[in-house]
Amino acid sequence: LKEENAILRSKINKLQILSETQADKMRKLEKKLEENKIKEEKEAQDLEAMVQHVEQNLQLMTKRAAKAENSAAKLRQENAQLQAELRNSKLETEALRAGQAGLAAAKQNAEVALQHLLQVTTSSRASIRQLLSGAESLQLVADLLKSIDRISEV
Repeated sequence: LKEENAILRSKINKLQILSETQADKMRKLEKKLEENKIKEEKEAQDLEAMVQHVEQNLQLMTKRAAKAENSAAKLRQENAQLQAELRNSKLETEALRAGQAGLAAAKQNAEVALQHLLQVTTSSRASIRQLLSGAESLQLVADLLKSIDRISEV
């Protein structure tokens, strides 16, 4: 019985040692489990923060895209206006060129008219000289006739 008690006590000691070893393992595993839980919670928080950051970036990019689309629409409209102005400028340029051609023709016509006016002026002066000469001759004849009238009265 004493031997059996000693064996049993030995077994109990071994079981207590085993139990303590397992309890230590259990505490270590529980500690590791708690650490893993904390680590997972931190990772989950980090992941949530990252998701929020990505969502904010997505919203920001959406706003930028909308602004870019608005800007592109304004630029298209401005481009259309500038093209219309360019067409109008080209038409004005063509009209000015046509006007310059017309102006050149008018200038040439004015030159021809000036030449004709100068010729008419020259011939008019000659005619006026002839008229003055004829008027002087008539005056001389009139004076002669007056003299003859006086002579015949005398």
